[in-house]
Amino acid sequence: KAIRSALVQTLAVAEVLVCDDGSTDASREVVRAIADRRVRWVEGSRGGRPAIPRNRGIHESRGEWLAFLDDDDEWLPEKLERQLGLAGSLGTLAVSSNAFRIIPGMPRGKALLDWQGERLTFADILDTNRVICSSVLIHRSLIADVAGFPESPRLIACEDYALWLRVASRTDFAYVAEPLLNYRDDPVNSVRKAGPDEKSLRRDVLDDFTRWAAQSGLQGECRRAAVRHYRAMRLAGWRESCRALVFRFTREHD
Repeated sequence: KAIRSALVQTLAVAEVLVCDDGSTDASREVVRAIADRRVRWVEGSRGGRPAIPRNRGIHESRGEWLAFLDDDDEWLPEKLERQLGLAGSLGTLAVSSNAFRIIPGMPRGKALLDWQGERLTFADILDTNRVICSSVLIHRSLIADVAGFPESPRLIACEDYALWLRVASRTDFAYVAEPLLNYRDDPVNSVRKAGPDEKSLRRDVLDDFTRWAAQSGLQGECRRAAVRHYRAMRLAGWRESCRALVFRFTREHD
């Protein structure tokens, strides 16, 4: 269903890369049986981290604009056309959208996000991830500039969020508030099920961003990120953890 939803877009796609992560089922045969030259299987060994096959796909792709689609999600037919049009009108290099939340065994739910603006800035996504990976359309030059998805094992449950912070430090996300995909939310199969708790996740994401930002010359952004994160953690009652984080971030990036 995911591949079919990409192939029937009103704005025709140039290629669909299916990136293997050491699958042991019949996925390879199913993909190769699709009678469409645009569909290509990208071989890969088991890495256990979503960032690895995603980065492999980025490297193998040829298009000027790249979009991501998890195998259990589906794009609505006008997704790419709507997003590319908005990116052009707003002059941004990245676009995301809302999605219908699909829970197995239940009818299609409501929109996943309640954001209504036409943009998502760095500040808008700092305290919570409002960017759905399968909704993203991004220019090749931008994803190359921010070095793709971080592959650290510590970020296995949030490597996409870590990338969106990098992207948002370079450009706003244009945002289509109307759902443009079906997002399957299956707690049983989620990589986050056995992942870190929220406190650890926030710490690891911000730590990755501040280190990357320092290497990229975004010293002021590092300080602002540390302060915002401190405030968020303080409101959540994580006083001791946030004090240690702010001390470390300001010491390392002064």
